[in-house]
Amino acid sequence: MHNIHGIDHVGITVPDIEQATQFFIEALAAEVLYDTFTKNEPKRDSTETQVRLGIPSNTAQRAIRMLKLPNGPGLELFEYEKPHQSGPVDPADIGWTHIAIYVENIYKVLKQVEIAGGKRQADPQPLGGIEKGANNLFCYVKTPWGSTIELISYPSPQPYQSITNKRKWQV
Repeated sequence: MHNIHGIDHVGITVPDIEQATQFFIEALAAEVLYDTFTKNEPKRDSTETQVRLGIPSNTAQRAIRMLKLPNGPGLELFEYEKPHQSGPVDPADIGWTHIAIYVENIYKVLKQVEIAGGKRQADPQPLGGIEKGANNLFCYVKTPWGSTIELISYPSPQPYQSITNKRKWQV
């Protein structure tokens, strides 16, 4: 038996922790769990912090906040101070490119995302191939600062379920 349970949280660097918090509250029903580091505290720019986190020597942590979604892992927001901070990666870049949020009603959540300042990349599309099924849909959206989120819903059984006993996490 494995000693691994699953994803605890996903870390996301944002340009403004307050704006990002408000977006996730409005768009995805997130709640603030706690702040582990606030802007009221001195910025964290020591060599020890930079080495521990693997960040450049001209970078400082400004704030860290943990959010809770209705189900699944938490979202840990980071705000850094760094000259010439690069923008978010797009799905074709190497590395972690997006988070996928399972939703019951993709159209309702898409509307919430847009009202909160997010932008859809395209209308919801059917999942295909080994994931297809009636009303199994996905849609990529961008946060106001440009990070990618996939909204996904698969209420119908997926074809992969007929070839393995293993299952994806689902509510």
